[in-house]
Amino acid sequence: MLRICLLLLVAIWPVFYTSGQPLPKPTPRQLAWQQLETTAFLHFTVNTYIDKEWGDGTESPQIFNPVDFDANKLVGILKETGFKLVIITAKHHDGFCLWPSKVTAHSVASSPWKQGKGDVVKEIADACKKQGLKFGFYLSPWDQHEPTYGTAKYNNFYKTQLRELLTNYGEVSEVWLDGAKGKNAKDMEYDFNGYWSLVRQLQPKAVLFSDVGPDVRWVGNESGNAGETCWSTINTTGMAPGKANSKYLNTGDPNGKLWIPAETDVSIRPGWFYHAAEDSKVKTAKQLVNLYYQSVGRNSLLLLNIPPNRQGLFADPDVASLRDFRAILNETFKTNLLASQKSNHNLTDNKLNTFISLPPGQSIVFNLNKKSTFDRALFQENIAQGQRNETALLEYWDGSKWQKINQFTTIGYKRLLRFPPVQTDKIRLTIIKAKEPVQLAEVGLFKASARE
Repeated sequence: MLRICLLLLVAIWPVFYTSGQPLPKPTPRQLAWQQLETTAFLHFTVNTYIDKEWGDGTESPQIFNPVDFDANKLVGILKETGFKLVIITAKHHDGFCLWPSKVTAHSVASSPWKQGKGDVVKEIADACKKQGLKFGFYLSPWDQHEPTYGTAKYNNFYKTQLRELLTNYGEVSEVWLDGAKGKNAKDMEYDFNGYWSLVRQLQPKAVLFSDVGPDVRWVGNESGNAGETCWSTINTTGMAPGKANSKYLNTGDPNGKLWIPAETDVSIRPGWFYHAAEDSKVKTAKQLVNLYYQSVGRNSLLLLNIPPNRQGLFADPDVASLRDFRAILNETFKTNLLASQKSNHNLTDNKLNTFISLPPGQSIVFNLNKKSTFDRALFQENIAQGQRNETALLEYWDGSKWQKINQFTTIGYKRLLRFPPVQTDKIRLTIIKAKEPVQLAEVGLFKASARE
C-alpha cells in the first residue's frame, strides 16, 4: 500500500516565508475561468476575404459571404477537441460587425450572406449554449470605419454596441478588449472604466480581458509562452490597455496586490485570419502540445485562435491538428501513477479545495508499490486561497540517495514539468520557499504519449 510520509527537513532547508500582507485571491469568476484551461478564438471578418490581417475600414460588406458557415459544426469540433469557451471577433479594427448592429450599416446586414438576415454572433452563441460551451466576444475599441472615432461621441457609440452584445446573446463568459491601434490612427481616449462598468452591470459573471485586466491580463506575447515563473498577481499603477511592460506581464509580480492571471493567446497559423497560403503552415499537434505545456502548464490559460476560412468553416489541416493535439494530451494524462492509492485521494481527486499544507522546509514523499517509469509531473495549488509557492524541488530515490529531477518556481493553478524518463519507486517534493504554507491540491506522475 502506498504511503505518504511528511518529513520535516528544517535542519536542511531553512524556513522562508515572504508574505507580510494578506495574499490576493481570485474572484469566483476568475477561479472558474482558470479551470477552463483551453479556450478558442475565432478571428473572422472581411479580412478573411481580402487576405489581410488588418483591414482599414473601407472594405465593402458585399465581400462577406461565408456560404457554408455552420456554427454548430465549428463549435462541435471545438468541443470534441477539448475547448471550453469560444470567443468570436464580433468587430475587428476595420469596424465591420458580425451582428446587425443598430448604430451602423457596416455589418452583416449589408452583406449578401443570408440576404442580409444573418447574425454570426447569434449563431455562435446559440451553438455554444446548445453544446455546453461558454461564449465570449472581442469588440475592438479601434474602429477605422466609424466617423465618430476620435471624438468623445465614439465612446457612446462603442458602449451602445457593447450593450447590444451584452443583452441580446445570452450569458457572456468573457469580454475581450485591447489597446491595439495603428500608427496613423486618430487620437482617441477610450473610456475603459465606462466599458468595464457596463460589462459588470449587464454580465457580472463575465471575465474582462485587456493587457492589464481587470480580470485577466495579456501574457505579453503572441507566441504562446507564459513565463517559467508566472504569478497571477500584478500591480497596474501607470499601466493601461496598450500601455504595459510585456516582460512584466509575462512573469507577473510576486508582490502584486491585484489578482489578474495571464491568458496566453496564440494562433494555430502564422496569422490570425485565414489565408490559403498558410494551409501548409498550420502548427502541428506536437507544437500545440508544447504550447499547452508553456501556457496551462505554467499557471496560464491557452487561448488558441483557429480562424474560419472563406466558406465559414475550419480548414482541414487545422481540424486534423486539433484532433491529434487532443488525442496526445488524452494519452499522456490518462493514467496518473499516483491515483490508484487511497492514501493519495485528496491529491488526485481533481478538486482544488482538498489539499495538504506544506510550509517551507517540509517535504512530502510518495512511496510507490513498484518501480515505475514517468517523464511528466503535475502540481496544483488551492489558488482560491492565493498563490504561495516560490521555489520547490522534485527528486527521486535511486536506491541509495535522492537525485534531483527538477527545481522549479511558481505552481499556481497548474505546473507541468517535463524531464527525461525516470524509473523509481519513490519521489520527494520539498517546498524551499513560499509566501505562506503551500496548499498542495493535486499531484500527478505520467508517462508521455509516444507521439509527443
